[in-house]
Amino acid sequence: MARILITGGSGFIGTNVVQFYAKKGWEVRNIDVRNPKYAEAEQYWVKCDITDCEKLLAAVKEFCPEYIIHLAARTDFDGNALEDYNANTVGVENILKAASTVDGLRKILITSSMLVCHTGYQPKDQFDYAPTTLYGESKVITEQNVWQSQPTCDWAILRPTSMWGPWFGVPYRNFFDIVKAGLYFHIGHRSCTKTYGYIENAVYQIDQLLMNPTSDKSNKVFYLGDAPAIFIEEWADQIASEMGKKVPRVPYWLIRFVALFGDAIGLFGLHFPMTSFRLKNMTTDNIINLSNTQQMAPNPPVDRITGIKRTLEWMEKNG
Repeated sequence: MARILITGGSGFIGTNVVQFYAKKGWEVRNIDVRNPKYAEAEQYWVKCDITDCEKLLAAVKEFCPEYIIHLAARTDFDGNALEDYNANTVGVENILKAASTVDGLRKILITSSMLVCHTGYQPKDQFDYAPTTLYGESKVITEQNVWQSQPTCDWAILRPTSMWGPWFGVPYRNFFDIVKAGLYFHIGHRSCTKTYGYIENAVYQIDQLLMNPTSDKSNKVFYLGDAPAIFIEEWADQIASEMGKKVPRVPYWLIRFVALFGDAIGLFGLHFPMTSFRLKNMTTDNIINLSNTQQMAPNPPVDRITGIKRTLEWMEKNG
């Protein structure tokens, strides 16, 4: 039995990671400002803000982990300044400081985001960044902090792609909810192909990256996701089919008009489900190179149809 500390273990990915290692029989500690998503996980949780360096140092020292998976972050796009994302900048500095004080720490995984590069951009190497949001910029700083600190134990940077599955929330829970409600539609003939990741496969990838050496400095950044990439129309049709539904098709020009309307009311601080930004994202390919992750984790346990079924079952049980 090993001791593993998970920051952000009350979030979507974190909840699944906590469940995985608890079932494995490890001693688990979840550091998060938020309560866990289910009652049984309360036993692993310590309330702590990672931007509070003193409190974080004390919590990490008290637990003395052998492994750390850092997932805690602010992930929305609503911030108005980079300082709004201190969890992703100051918080990472603090967890790296805390890790440096732990004797016997075997490995630390630091979670970044695929949005260090904008949708459709193919980075040339692990230092090639092209963010277009404050959130993405904050995650660039996350990675730069790791490279500058160079943890003394083995380490790696994780970039989750678009994750889905049990315990998910906005926006991919919305995708399933809209399909389930019969409100989803294909956008003309402009659907796209994107790299997504089913959560159980992502947890498997995290575990493989944690338990196997990643000491090559030229290969420290690993995307989490499933291969091959998903053609969104096909995925929506598969979800609808499992519920006995069929996805309709709406002309692109009509959706473009709705998106412009969303842009207009957004100027007044009102939120609308469709904007030009979201429309562009929904019609732009984003295929991620997962080759180095596949070498480390070659046997993802869950196929897409099984993942859809498990997700729908979870939704039925959890509302």
